Amino acid sequence: MLVIFSGLPATGKTTIARELAAQVAAVYLRIDSIEQALRDQGIRVEGEGYRASHAIAEDNLRLGRIVVADSVNPWPLTRAEWRAVAVRAGVPSIDVEIVCSDAEMHRQRVEQRVADIPGHLPPSWDDVVRRDYRPWDSDRLQIDTARVPIAEAVSRIRATMRV
Repeated sequence: MLVIFSGLPATGKTTIARELAAQVAAVYLRIDSIEQALRDQGIRVEGEGYRASHAIAEDNLRLGRIVVADSVNPWPLTRAEWRAVAVRAGVPSIDVEIVCSDAEMHRQRVEQRVADIPGHLPPSWDDVVRRDYRPWDSDRLQIDTARVPIAEAVSRIRATMRV
């Protein structure tokens, strides 16, 4: 199964995705880590992190592994590309959108965020607000981290996964 996370920076995606991956012994793919590794090699990154992640995810799905994909995944196109990975591998997928409905809480998270990837610069609040994050046009499990604690968020996703 492919669990596809989406959401703006600092909504709690990575925290929830990591905990889910740990609980179900999934392969965990974080776009920020892959893109930073590419930047560290002097590569100007646009869609390369997503493409590399798609290939790694598909390889692991074909091995029967659960894959948790952690990325902003901002457009209908990127969301469809992730679902296509699952289709090619012949496995189900679940779209999970993480939001934070409390703007002040979200802003505090952004402004207090400390980089956990060497060399990575977390976005500013202005970067987050200006991000081209498009509305959803398909079904997904939406979790609001302003109202739902991490443990409950993971439980909801696991219930949807049935694991």
